[in-house]
Amino acid sequence: MSLEQKLDDAIKDAMRARNQPELACLRMVKSLVAEKRTAPGFTGGVTDELVLGVMSSYSKKLAKTIEEVEKAGHGDNPILQSYRFEIELLKGWLPEKMDEAATRQLVRGIISEAGLVGPGAVGRLTGLVMKSHRDAVDPALVRKVAEEELVG
Repeated sequence: MSLEQKLDDAIKDAMRARNQPELACLRMVKSLVAEKRTAPGFTGGVTDELVLGVMSSYSKKLAKTIEEVEKAGHGDNPILQSYRFEIELLKGWLPEKMDEAATRQLVRGIISEAGLVGPGAVGRLTGLVMKSHRDAVDPALVRKVAEEELVG
């Protein structure tokens, strides 16, 4: 069963359970997927990767909004609770990212494989890791570990 079909089923389940917060989040994801599908230049069908990309992007956007609102001194804003709920809900749909130890091991393997040395190779190393493990790693963590391994 495709991820899009699972999303449709989850929307129906949320409607039956009258779970408004979950329903609102899933409908938003569904509308963002539809927006991608109808965008100019889109070809092909809706793939699981597209749906996961939309969920990931939406989750990151919510996290960034929470951070900005808290920096502005409005951390008690009630809308932030719904954003946090949506982020937690989407975590259940998204694949888990590697932890720091696994990321470090992956980075070390690519360093030895590609023969990279010195601080000038950080960007290249980060690119190689992201190219092969885009959904499995956190880009900020990869960059941090790459700098530690090549510079330190």
